[in-house]
Amino acid sequence: MNIKYDTNGLVPAIIQDATTKNVLMLGYMNEEAYQKTLDTKKVTFFSRSKQRLWTKGEESGHFLNLVDIKNDCDHDTLLIQVNPIGPTCHNGTDTCWGEQNTSNYGFFSNLEHVITERITNKDTNKSYVASLFAKGINKVAQKVGEEAVETVIEAMDNNDELFLYESADLMFHYLMLLQAKGFTLKDIEAELKSRHK
Repeated sequence: MNIKYDTNGLVPAIIQDATTKNVLMLGYMNEEAYQKTLDTKKVTFFSRSKQRLWTKGEESGHFLNLVDIKNDCDHDTLLIQVNPIGPTCHNGTDTCWGEQNTSNYGFFSNLEHVITERITNKDTNKSYVASLFAKGINKVAQKVGEEAVETVIEAMDNNDELFLYESADLMFHYLMLLQAKGFTLKDIEAELKSRHK
């Protein structure tokens, strides 16, 4: 791999969880640290404060097991995907930004949060979600069934706009049903992962 080290012989290394895709930390490597990482499959940095090679986890046991290394378009920054063992930050947090290293589904995660808030607030006069939940799980499940049928009907036609509209309705109501049963998308992800060979 062609790596452009800086004048101090270092290159920034962005550490990313291979599964969640969350950024865990930023470190620096010299050529020796890069080679040791490849040889041991455990991420090793050049510590600027200690002025020596430092394998993440050498004292804590919280290793970063190497999955993949990519070089950016300018060849001066590495993206290293890992399977972390334990928290990454020396402060004991999952990431060096104090965030939990959990899966995030972008807008769908935001939507799950909104649904949770609406259920908790129970304002049935202002919230469709709260009013549907107030009718019980059977009504939520029935609505998912209705939206599924409408999605199938639109799939048989040639109107992509209506198909996407009904698919969005189905997804929204399915997220509601998951919460009514006490689950989230993370539970679905875990189930699908368990089936993946």
